[in-house]
Amino acid sequence: MSSSLDQIGVQASRTIVHNRSAPTPSAMSSPTPSCPCLALVVECRSGFEADASQELMHAADSARITGHCDFQAHDGFVQLRLTDALPHDQVRRRLDLSRLIFARQAFHLVGELHDLPGRDRLSPVVQGILKLGERISCVLPETPDTNPGKEQSAFLKRFIPLLEEALAKAGVLRPDSLHLPRLHLFMPNPSSMLLGLSLASEGSPWPMGIPRLRMPKDAPSRSTLKLAEAFQSLLTPEEQKASLRPGLHAVDLGAAPGGWSWQLASRGLRVTAIDNGPLAPSVMATGLIEHLRADGFAWRPKKPVEWMVCDMVEQPSRIAPMMADWIATGRCRRSLFNLKLPMKRRFDEVERCRALIDQRMRSAGQKYLMRIKHLYHDREEVSCYLTRR
Repeated sequence: MSSSLDQIGVQASRTIVHNRSAPTPSAMSSPTPSCPCLALVVECRSGFEADASQELMHAADSARITGHCDFQAHDGFVQLRLTDALPHDQVRRRLDLSRLIFARQAFHLVGELHDLPGRDRLSPVVQGILKLGERISCVLPETPDTNPGKEQSAFLKRFIPLLEEALAKAGVLRPDSLHLPRLHLFMPNPSSMLLGLSLASEGSPWPMGIPRLRMPKDAPSRSTLKLAEAFQSLLTPEEQKASLRPGLHAVDLGAAPGGWSWQLASRGLRVTAIDNGPLAPSVMATGLIEHLRADGFAWRPKKPVEWMVCDMVEQPSRIAPMMADWIATGRCRRSLFNLKLPMKRRFDEVERCRALIDQRMRSAGQKYLMRIKHLYHDREEVSCYLTRR
């Protein structure tokens, strides 16, 4: 495929965007009205489409946005088609996509390209993007996180550099202007592309919401990646710098074999690991971890600690109030924990646990901050961050 648009013949494709002329140089130098949002698109783990749909509809109802959800089981994404298209900046003011729990990534759908030709997809895609009349800061290549999606992913790796070159020449792509929206190029199948917009503050920094984390050779289990992703996703850079530094103390409830304790110790924190089971030798070799064989539900620290983390396999309705109690009583300043969800009605279970935490914090007269996300390294669980304000 040639990188020059002049060398590529335009072939027929079906484009769905609201009628807006391709921007001229003068038009691009002045503000343009916000292009219409046709739908809200949520990318999720395969098998969680019903949960993502239920949550998205709940959020839309609260934001007074009407539409209907469209998804297929195990497709890895959900669309909420708006009854009436609205300017995407207006939708943004009403509904904060970053608060969605089951969304790995989310964006405002502003254009669709269907029946793309097999030999030349660059020209119609560039034309579709130009019709939006929007400048962008970057292009995020995305597909459903499914086996069929992997085939589209291989194509996008070759396609994106050519697209970025064309958009830069047209004055649309401005990598130095981080305040501009990001363009999501979502490819649900080989002949279609969805064009979406999001701000950096309302979506994952990684395409498809999947961080590229490498498994540390000394970590005892892959669960260490779960905590590493949670720190990156649920804490701001400032919060990470302030709370994940050498010398601070942490407690790991249900620690064995020690993946979470190892992750904390690798950052220089001193850890008290609570579990009746054994810890891996590589965990104890850090020299920063004390292992106590005790019941995680009954054990309490003698002094307050910075962190309490918990990955115990237990009913979420039992874990949630215990986490809130640690924060409410001041035993720890921050908590990061997982809630193991049932196979059905996962969103309802999360809301139930949220209510239990709120009840405990209110009874203690404590204002609090809570963030919940179904992360890439999570499976039948969600990761939660809780701290007092």
